[in-house]
Amino acid sequence: MTGPAGPAGPAGPAGPTVPAVPGLVSERDGPLLRIRLDRPHKRNALDDAMVAGLTGLIEAAGNDETVRAVLLTAAGEHFCPGFDIVARNAGSSDTGNKGARPRVGGITRRLPSQAHRLIPVLLETQTPIVVAVRGWAAGLGLALTLAADVAVVSETARFLAPYTARGFTPDSGVSWLLPRRVGEVRARRMLLLGERVDAAAAADWGMVDRCVPDDSLEPESERTALTLAGSATVAVGLTKWLLHAGRGASLETHLRDEAFAMELSSRSEDFREGMAAFAQQRSAAFTGR
Repeated sequence: MTGPAGPAGPAGPAGPTVPAVPGLVSERDGPLLRIRLDRPHKRNALDDAMVAGLTGLIEAAGNDETVRAVLLTAAGEHFCPGFDIVARNAGSSDTGNKGARPRVGGITRRLPSQAHRLIPVLLETQTPIVVAVRGWAAGLGLALTLAADVAVVSETARFLAPYTARGFTPDSGVSWLLPRRVGEVRARRMLLLGERVDAAAAADWGMVDRCVPDDSLEPESERTALTLAGSATVAVGLTKWLLHAGRGASLETHLRDEAFAMELSSRSEDFREGMAAFAQQRSAAFTGR
């Protein structure tokens, strides 16, 4: 299935459906769901429909047991500069339609159902998500990078938290995610001083997983996503849950969660296959069950 996310949806004929959204393209490749931001004339800046569509795609993937990994990429030279706030504040869309500017208080009503819903979905779904980044990743684009399970970035990648330089405060969980990835001092340099971070520094800081030559971005991110798609899906999903839930849990609570996850994963077919492969000194052939 190739083309805009539409009636076929990411889950196949029997799975959940996702309405078509201009600027998003999805494709199923066996257990792997590919999602591409496809608005290169705007450097892939996100609008309301794209945020809702991306949220729907990730939720549908998480609810479909045949999707075992997601690969998020972008068309053109840049990943995503954030939300298209210029178009919103101008009261216009890509089609040139004019509308009234949002009234005071609109942000607090709007964000919980838009970007502030998307980021928790990325973090909490048990389906592993790989992101491939080249060029600029700023604002919401930075949040997408930080919320992914694995971020593979091109040497051309640049990261920016542009909020205070534009007179407003962070959103999309960036002020929560960033210090957990890079530490408070480095997070303050980005959030308060607007420091731009290149790909090599981002990898060195632990903001992203690795920096690769630009011509290696697609094959390297693809290899990583396919590795996850062929892994022990139940165990990987529960491990992702443990990592996220453990950020705010006490040791006592976390140990209880680990026991719960172990109970579930040890009842999976992949657990039996993993143990058999270990005993027979061969590679495991996991089925995601």
